[in-house]
Amino acid sequence: MFRSLVRLQSRFGNVLSLCKVCPRSQFSLKYSTATAERKKFYQDVSISQGEGGLYEINLDQRKLKTPGGKLFTAPNEALAIAVATEWDAQRDTLKFYTMHLTTLCNTALDNPTQRNKDQMINAALKFLETDTICYRVDEPYGLVELQKNEWDPVLHWIENRYNVTIGSSSSILGPEIPEATKDTFRQHLKSYNFWSMTGLEYVITQLKSVVLSFGMIDRHLSVEQAVLLSRLEEEYQIQHWGNVEWAHDYDMYELRARTAAGALFVQLSSESSTVKSKLLQD
Repeated sequence: MFRSLVRLQSRFGNVLSLCKVCPRSQFSLKYSTATAERKKFYQDVSISQGEGGLYEINLDQRKLKTPGGKLFTAPNEALAIAVATEWDAQRDTLKFYTMHLTTLCNTALDNPTQRNKDQMINAALKFLETDTICYRVDEPYGLVELQKNEWDPVLHWIENRYNVTIGSSSSILGPEIPEATKDTFRQHLKSYNFWSMTGLEYVITQLKSVVLSFGMIDRHLSVEQAVLLSRLEEEYQIQHWGNVEWAHDYDMYELRARTAAGALFVQLSSESSTVKSKLLQD
């Protein structure tokens, strides 16, 4: 039914497919308390426009609700289609841990931590002080060079892009981020709406990096590149010491799925135009 998944890929690259590449995540429909799976209880998935122009998800004749008991609504048609696609893709068992967009919508709607956008921005900017690519090692030489060759170009890009100074350091305290840099990023983050900020903070948390998250959201980096750069030291160690045969790929795909979903959520929650109804057609 929701072949729009394929059509949306033409607008957002391969992000949608990456969102479902990994079969498991630590997040579930009921946040941290839900059962990971349950038997599927519906056959058909559709969307409809309700009050205030918001879009609702219909499971047969039932309206989807959030874990907090609110009516599930999406601010635009594009995001509603993407969420409906997650529900339509479920088979005999509902695997909530694969439904990252649904979870992010629930978070935005229920706001379980009761934070406003300014508090979310402050939390996101705290990652700048411990940003993954700002912390460098002194040894071994191979890893020192790898960090320089792979991380420095991204660091230089964001400094030029936003006209800021960030720098890097091998000190345990990390680099001292100028207040002017924080103010610039704070003003930039204020341009995001509450929903988009929810997605962006999620991405920053996954990558543990404001720099890599901005690089990906600004489409300077692909999801694969951003994830690989966030795991650079781990990948180096694996190259030298090996890894558990299946664990490495599992962790990589897991992080890609969550990061891709967060990036897609940022893009879709920023959409203001209505997707043509043909996206819902077979």
